[in-house]
Amino acid sequence: MPQSGPVGLIGLGLLGQALAQRLIGAGFAVTGFDIEAAKGAALAKLGGRPAASIAEVARQSAPIVLAVFSTDQVEEVIERDLIAALGERSNKILLCASTCDPDRVAALAKRVAARGLRFLETPVSGSSGQVARGEGVGLIGGEAQTAAEVEPILQALFPTRFHIGEAGDGGRAKLAVNLILGLNRLALAEGLTFAERLGLDPAAFLKVARNSAACSQVMDVKGAKMVSGDFAAEGRISQHLKDVHLMLEQAARIGQKLPALEVHADVLEACVRQGEGDIDNCGIIREIKRRR
Repeated sequence: MPQSGPVGLIGLGLLGQALAQRLIGAGFAVTGFDIEAAKGAALAKLGGRPAASIAEVARQSAPIVLAVFSTDQVEEVIERDLIAALGERSNKILLCASTCDPDRVAALAKRVAARGLRFLETPVSGSSGQVARGEGVGLIGGEAQTAAEVEPILQALFPTRFHIGEAGDGGRAKLAVNLILGLNRLALAEGLTFAERLGLDPAAFLKVARNSAACSQVMDVKGAKMVSGDFAAEGRISQHLKDVHLMLEQAARIGQKLPALEVHADVLEACVRQGEGDIDNCGIIREIKRRR
């Protein structure tokens, strides 16, 4: 059955605001909720309507997009708040854009299906800035028919997207992509620091690196920020550390050693200890420079 009504959005942080921009820019009405009132005010400035509660979003919206921080929060919002507000057999579609534990997401999808909800996993690869510009890559997990029903919304959110497989598979792909992405940031931070300590101008060296065989998208997105010390968050260190912990947990489950990721986790944890958890994830260059 086709979904109708404004798109609901729960979680209005960096990712949530970027998703709201995409939806509103494509002509969708958006009703959103966040526990921080200031984030609701930011949604209103974008042209969306802040709601007073999750229940209000649930009653007035179809489908509903979740962009909260963690797997725990996704489970809590759906199983405590949304099901209570919607009741059984609402048939609403939930799109989960959060990066979660893929095994728990797969189990959650089965649980909510038994309660009359449909669950589509929609994590996205890319910073919040990239997502807002339509450069994020959607990694879809769930039933193809469900995805087809919300095709216009998926197109607005993720002009580039891949249907990976079942619920949980999108998250598995996201963790693997984020592993590579994070290590690219770490390598860039080390390379820039190394070049500078060798006596090279880091800005000039970045231009060389971007035209070399070492070039990566990370140089375009994060290079200038690292060089200038602009750590305004488009993806926070604490957020990526959360993802790294998920990767290491999955690796332990399957018996895979990830030595480079363990080093990256150590660098991220050191940044958090220094009070840098809320700065942009390219701020890991600060810790690289501290390690002398």
